[in-house]
Amino acid sequence: MSFYLPNPDVRPTGYEAAEYIDTVPPEYPAVVDPPGARAETPDLHGAYPRLSAEQIDALARHGETRDTSPGMVLYRAGDPECAFYVIVAGLVEVVEELDGDHRVLGVHGPGRFLGELGLLTGEVMFATAIVREAGSVVVLPADHLRAVVARDTVLGDIILRAYLQRRSALVEAGTGVKIIGSRFSPDTRRLREFMSRNRLPHRLLDLEVDPKAEALLRGLGVQPEETPVVFWGSHRIMRNPSNAELARALGLAAPDPPGTVCDLLIVGAGPAGLAAAVYGASEGLETILVDAVATGGQAGTASRIENYLGFPAGISGGELAERAEVQARKFGARLNVPAEGAALVARAAHYDVVLDDGSEVSGRTVVIATGARYRKLNIPALESLEGTSVFYAATEIEAQTCAAHTVAVVGGGNSAGQACLFLADRVPSVSLVVRADTLDESMSRYLSDRIAHHPNVDIRLHQEIRDVIAAPELEAIVVEDTHTHERSTLAIRALFVFIGADPHAQWLGDEVALDDRGFVLTGPDALLNEKDRDRWTVGRAALPLETSRPGVFAVGDVRSGSIKRVAAAVGEGSMAVRLVHELLVARRVPNPP
Repeated sequence: MSFYLPNPDVRPTGYEAAEYIDTVPPEYPAVVDPPGARAETPDLHGAYPRLSAEQIDALARHGETRDTSPGMVLYRAGDPECAFYVIVAGLVEVVEELDGDHRVLGVHGPGRFLGELGLLTGEVMFATAIVREAGSVVVLPADHLRAVVARDTVLGDIILRAYLQRRSALVEAGTGVKIIGSRFSPDTRRLREFMSRNRLPHRLLDLEVDPKAEALLRGLGVQPEETPVVFWGSHRIMRNPSNAELARALGLAAPDPPGTVCDLLIVGAGPAGLAAAVYGASEGLETILVDAVATGGQAGTASRIENYLGFPAGISGGELAERAEVQARKFGARLNVPAEGAALVARAAHYDVVLDDGSEVSGRTVVIATGARYRKLNIPALESLEGTSVFYAATEIEAQTCAAHTVAVVGGGNSAGQACLFLADRVPSVSLVVRADTLDESMSRYLSDRIAHHPNVDIRLHQEIRDVIAAPELEAIVVEDTHTHERSTLAIRALFVFIGADPHAQWLGDEVALDDRGFVLTGPDALLNEKDRDRWTVGRAALPLETSRPGVFAVGDVRSGSIKRVAAAVGEGSMAVRLVHELLVARRVPNPP
């Protein structure tokens, strides 16, 4: 087993805490297919379209044509840089490697193109492509492909739609990265959450229920106490990596070199930050976006958003974030995850944002879009249960963890309602604990109506959680009726908490003005810092969305007076970019062409 790199003499920095074991990747033997095995995989929802001869010729002008032979590996899972392949003749299988064997994911022939979303976003490959029938392919370097996607709207749309569909299929199938560990391990939970939030294909091999998991550990030479282990392909392994180490190994972008000053630096990649990145990059601003965990923010954890304009059937928060991320990258925005802002520092002509690892990113203007952090119940015993049976998001990961158990959701807002409906279709029963006297008090009518009619939901109005019973796993919660003060015990195995959030602005210190609840003041409520007036601008009032620091804007849930809706956050993010243009012109800083 090993962590494979194209050049064994060059190892990326920042992996010191992870362990790598090097061996030579295996070659694939010739495979004799059984009768009927050569049938191509059907095109599912546009995931495997067939390009026309004219489109293939257009792509060939940006690359070269190469002959292929059986057993040739075009790319392997984990390869950090991969070319774009269009099959002209022959057959290619896309496979998943596991424990010295491989599973066929798809068979593709002439006219189809290979690859995954990582070709557009810079991530590694999550599957392996092997030639099974001799022929030829058109080969384009990844940067040439990105240029084609940006220029040719028709061809770009075909490729982008296919890659988004393929990514969804890989995520749903659990193809790609394997995590071996216990579902009750906080580190296992951390790694799974990071992969899920970033929409990266993965699967948990649970030591608690999967008899093959322990055998794989022995084959990897890993002791159970060294778990969780992350590996993919048949020759890459990391022992309990940090999120940052795993991100870099999978090809998520690293911060820019010191001294680089961009036009627009966005801190926080929720809907507001993503909108600012899309509009900033598309309008010619050199744009950098950083986030502590993943794109999407709290909205990214929503199982289904049904009232966002343009999606009548609804869309998951993760899918919406993924599409926005690809869109931002398409226009040239650089995204760095995970990279958490720790401090804001004003310089003579720009701002530095110090990240939690001590590195810095710099921008002439800054957009603060760090949103809010989940509010927790004032029950000390919950802390030890977080990540194993107490959750602040409801995604497929959490649903799988408690699929056979009764659960409870606490909260009366839309987030709680969405989580309740999502879980009610996946677990035996959901108790919804609401402090208010009616669901309609703070929940949209379409959600409250559906919850009221769902057979698996037990609604408990005007009740609050007072205590939990755990020995050591969560067994029950104690709730109190706020009218009668009577207490009762609900037997549950998982608790989902959606009781609001607090602004994530502590990292700013006293660099910008905050209101009495900790939200960032903007516009007329934010007096520009007197010591900045002469240096940054001639005396003026703060622009809308501008903070008390000239050139620093706040958008989305972190801003005082914001409307806590995805559409409002997107609007503020796009509006901030227009104001950034005005400010850069006023300061006589020329915009990029």
